[in-house]
Amino acid sequence: MKVLVIDIGGTNVKVASTDMRVPIKIPSGPTMTAEQMAKDVLVATEGWTYDRISIGYPGPVAHDHPLAEPHNLAAGWIDFPYQKAFGKPIRFINDAAMQALGGYKGGRMLFLGTGTGLGSAMIFDGVVIPLELAHLPYKKGKTYEEYIGLAGLEARGKKRWQKSVLDIIQRLQAAMVCDSVLLGGGNAKLMTDLPPHVILGANSNAIDGGLRLWDDSIKPDKAALTLK
Repeated sequence: MKVLVIDIGGTNVKVASTDMRVPIKIPSGPTMTAEQMAKDVLVATEGWTYDRISIGYPGPVAHDHPLAEPHNLAAGWIDFPYQKAFGKPIRFINDAAMQALGGYKGGRMLFLGTGTGLGSAMIFDGVVIPLELAHLPYKKGKTYEEYIGLAGLEARGKKRWQKSVLDIIQRLQAAMVCDSVLLGGGNAKLMTDLPPHVILGANSNAIDGGLRLWDDSIKPDKAALTLK
């Protein structure tokens, strides 16, 4: 079985497959709709061979369908007919949960994705739990995402941003009672001198998670995905 993986982000849509493991990037941004995403992906992957599709979505997901519009893209994602557009069986998962799934090695792990926004998920003794921590209040009337998302990095500078990332990791790890933290997303590479329990995610994590989503042990239509 060959899988097409679509990782939808606020800056780019990354697309890879079982045969094409190095993802191609399609620019997204605040004007990107679901319809445009589908058209762009189909054009970019013309000639590719795949049987199934995994979609990592930047928002809450249930029963292989988005539950809310994304914060960093245009509207129109909830009601879009994905199955009709792609013509293949599709499984949706929160994009952070997909990255967590690809990088999980065992134990109780918190995933934080520092990209355009802030993605989060936890794997608790083999159970994948999508989280929505980005818009919780953090400091000075601002949210976690406003501090360590892309806007926070650009507004506050690298050093202050790095300090906030470490502080938020410490707070959330304590709150979630996790053994380790997997730090991913496009800006994770800016972090240096991480504590031993914080693991820098690999670029391949999202793709690996999307491929793993079709393993028989995964139940993607549940709120929590159980790994066996």
